[in-house]
Amino acid sequence: MATAAFYSLPGQAQENATDTAPQPVRVSAEQLFAFADQARAARDFATAETAYRALAGNPDLELRTEARFRLALMFADDLGRHRDAAVLFREILDEKPGAARVRIELARMQVMLGDLRAAERELRSAQAAGLPPEVEQQIRFYAAALSAQKPFGGSVAIAFAPDSNINRATRSDTLGTIIGDFTLDEDAKARSGLGLALRGQAYFRTGIDKRSQLLVRASTYANLYRAEQFDDIALSIQAGPEYVSGKDRINISGEATWRWYGLDPYSFSAGAGATWQHPMGQKAQLRLDGRIADINNRRNRLQDATNLLLAASYDRAFSAKFGGGVQISGNREAARDPGYSTASGGLTAYLFREFGQTTLTASAGYSRLEADQRLFLYPRRRVDDRLQASIGGHFRFLKIGSFAPTVKVGWERNKSTVEIWDYSRISAEFGITSAF
Repeated sequence: MATAAFYSLPGQAQENATDTAPQPVRVSAEQLFAFADQARAARDFATAETAYRALAGNPDLELRTEARFRLALMFADDLGRHRDAAVLFREILDEKPGAARVRIELARMQVMLGDLRAAERELRSAQAAGLPPEVEQQIRFYAAALSAQKPFGGSVAIAFAPDSNINRATRSDTLGTIIGDFTLDEDAKARSGLGLALRGQAYFRTGIDKRSQLLVRASTYANLYRAEQFDDIALSIQAGPEYVSGKDRINISGEATWRWYGLDPYSFSAGAGATWQHPMGQKAQLRLDGRIADINNRRNRLQDATNLLLAASYDRAFSAKFGGGVQISGNREAARDPGYSTASGGLTAYLFREFGQTTLTASAGYSRLEADQRLFLYPRRRVDDRLQASIGGHFRFLKIGSFAPTVKVGWERNKSTVEIWDYSRISAEFGITSAF
């Protein structure tokens, strides 16, 4: 039985004067749980943590699950250590993916850490596992409370990123034009390299009224290489109201984006966007996005443009450990020069599957782009067909503290009627992220 396991606790000194050292007291798992709970109630959190961690090392699955769960609740509710609590909840789910209450608590921690989309995904996974009525009610409570989130937060990710084609350029030595073949210099051809990929985001929110709040977000990415002329850096800021209407969430924002290439200004865009999220049953969600922006290209005035983007995404949990989604998108860019004006559309699908302490992801997509007219120098109007695929893994069994390594490998092929946009590449990222 589970309570047959015994643990040693410091005891009292014996009356025998020849043996004054304190003797350990052997207690059962049930008694140690009671001891830990009493220490927590007395706010002796260090002692409670020691006892819970001793129980968490028990070979009995139910015992160590209960110990981790109680320790995680103490971290979350008494100490405000939401990241540590999330790691423990994920450890439980790695062994018991059908533990709905634990998945709900993990979603709560992700809300506290500001990762709303991850929280929604966990709630869908919990519902896909099948729930008793009382847990269904708890799910609805947390789903309704997702709008009452942490007022500020952020995250940073870093990865080494080898790439066979860091500038997405052709491998051809020449470029065909209406006046003959031009010889391309080395910087205009495909270059491989080992880069450093940096990603970061931060947000701030404050209430406007009972159903709305002001949300300000900043995000950045940087792909940095030894050859700095290929460095690609961007910074985006979004600000606007977020509304809750029934089960739906609507966000409207003003947006600005700065981009640098080779450490020199490349473009600036300003515009507006809107997002609508709508749950479809208990296991799925529909998301609609619309964006319009005015783009100022600092390198080529003929590429100044107005860009319109529309996208629809559908995400679904098939079970507690398996899920996926699809996205369809359309983009229109009306530039000063019709040769740079394009229309494009694409379809992307993804899947994820948990295997114990590993989560595998896979995605694939296709898109087609067509220019309005032929650029004067090139013999044909630009038409691109682009294929991409990737596979990745999140390996929590190798975690250090609250972080775990991730690996992602991607393949991309863009087939174009204009040589300079015809390329292929293989890339990878080796980094770390949260272990939950």
